[in-house]
Amino acid sequence: MHSELVVLGGGPGGYAAAFLAADLGMEVTVVEKEPRLGGVCLLRGCIPSKALLHVAKVISETREMAEWGVEWTSPQIQVEKLRARKDQVIDTLTGGLKQLAQRRKVRVLHGRGVFEDSGTLRVERTEEGASDEIVTYDHLILAVGSRPTIPAPFQSVSERVMDSTGALALADVPESLLVIGGGYIGLEMGTVYAELGSRVSVVEFMDRLLPGADPDLVKPLHKRLSKLFTAIHLNHKVTSLRESGSQVEAEFEGPEGVVKESYDRVLVAIGRRPNSDQLGLENTQVKIDERGFVVTDERQQTDDPKIFAIGDVAGEPMLAHKASREGKVAVEAIHGEPAVFDAQAIPAVVFTDPEIAWAGLTESQAKEEGRKVTVAQYPWAASGRAQSLGRTEGLTKWILDPETERLLGMGIVGSGAGELIAEGVLAMEMGCTARDLAETIHPHPTLSETAFNAAEVFYGIATEIYRPKRAAKS
Repeated sequence: MHSELVVLGGGPGGYAAAFLAADLGMEVTVVEKEPRLGGVCLLRGCIPSKALLHVAKVISETREMAEWGVEWTSPQIQVEKLRARKDQVIDTLTGGLKQLAQRRKVRVLHGRGVFEDSGTLRVERTEEGASDEIVTYDHLILAVGSRPTIPAPFQSVSERVMDSTGALALADVPESLLVIGGGYIGLEMGTVYAELGSRVSVVEFMDRLLPGADPDLVKPLHKRLSKLFTAIHLNHKVTSLRESGSQVEAEFEGPEGVVKESYDRVLVAIGRRPNSDQLGLENTQVKIDERGFVVTDERQQTDDPKIFAIGDVAGEPMLAHKASREGKVAVEAIHGEPAVFDAQAIPAVVFTDPEIAWAGLTESQAKEEGRKVTVAQYPWAASGRAQSLGRTEGLTKWILDPETERLLGMGIVGSGAGELIAEGVLAMEMGCTARDLAETIHPHPTLSETAFNAAEVFYGIATEIYRPKRAAKS
C-alpha cells in the first residue's frame, strides 16, 4: 500500500498533522499502535489527570468553604464510579477523533510501525485477524511521543510501585503514597491522591519543588502543599525500594541521614524519555542525539528528506500543544508552504492547586544569560476577585526589556493560571509592550486584570497598590 503521507503516532501532534494534511487535500494514513487515537495525552496523561484534578479541586473547595460558614460532611469516595467517569471522558474524546478521521477520509492502521528503509514502513498489526502490512510513502511524520522513566532497580520491585500510567488507572486509594519526584507529574498526582484521602509524601532530589519553574511562582504552591501532604523531603534521594508484606519499604537519604518508611503504594515520577528506540530508525538517515531525541530543523524535517519529526520525540518541552503546532508546521512544509516553527513563547502549565503557568523568558534564564531585564509583579492580595474567591496567594509577573519595554516573559501562580497565561503568549507573539497591556481594558472584577495591573507596576502607576517607580540612578 502507498500513501502520500504517513503519520506514525496518533497523539495530539499526530492527529493534528493528519487532519490538517487531509484538509489540504493530501492522502493520509495514520499508524497508531494503540486501539484508539489520542496518544498518551488523551489515553494516559493530560486528559485523565485533569479530570481527576477537577475532582480534587472540588473536594478542596468544599473544605475551604467552612471559612465562609458553609460546611459539608466528609466526602465518600466511590472509586469505581470515579474511575468510570474518568474513562467516560476518554471514551467521548477518542470516539470524536475516530469520527473526525472517518469524515476526513484519513486511513487509520492500528499497529506498531517499524522502518524497513527511508520510504518503507512495516506495520505489525494489532487488530485481531489482521496481518502485517507494508506501507510506502512520499513523506512520513514521526509522532511517537515518550514514556515514563523508571530506574531499572525500581521496575520489578512490586506491583505497588507505579508510573504515571498506573497512578491514573486508580486501582484504589491507598492509605499512604510515596511520590518520587517533585516535578509536575508527581505533584499533580500527589494532589489527586491527597484530596481523595491518601497520606502523601514527596521525595525530591533537588532543593525545591518544580526545579525548572520560577522560584517566586513555586513558593505559594509549596506552602499550600506543605499543608496538604504529609511530608515533603527536599535534597533527598531514594536509594532502595523493596516489597515488605502488603507495603513497599523505601529508603532515602538526605542532609540529615537515612530515612526508612513503608507505604501502601509508590509513584515514580522522575521524567519521561522519547520513544525513538526500536523503530528501525537505523535503517533511515534520521539522526538521534545523545538524549534520544530525533534531530530536526526549523521545518521539523530530519536528516532524512522524507521524514519529519514532531512532539516529544523531537525534543523538549514535552507538551501536547507544542506537538500540535509542530505537526501543523511539518504538514505545511511538506505541502510546499514557507512554514517554520518560530514560536516566541510556549506556555507551560502545572495543574496543581494553585496552578502555575509561565511562557517566554523567565527571571532565572535572564540571570543565567546575563540579560538585563526588569521584573514587574502584582500580588493577588490586591485583587478584588482573588479576595472574593479567598485565593489571595497568587502572583502575576512580567519579565520586560527595560529599554524597549517589550514583554519577554510571563509567570502566574494562582487559581486558573493555566487559563490566564494565553494572554501573555499572545502579547509576546505580537511583540507587545507593557504600555499595550496597561492600556488594554480588562473586565472587573476578574483575575485577568492582574495581567494589566502587573504592566502598570512597571510604570509605577498600579491603582490598588502603592509601588512608585524608582528613579534611574545617574
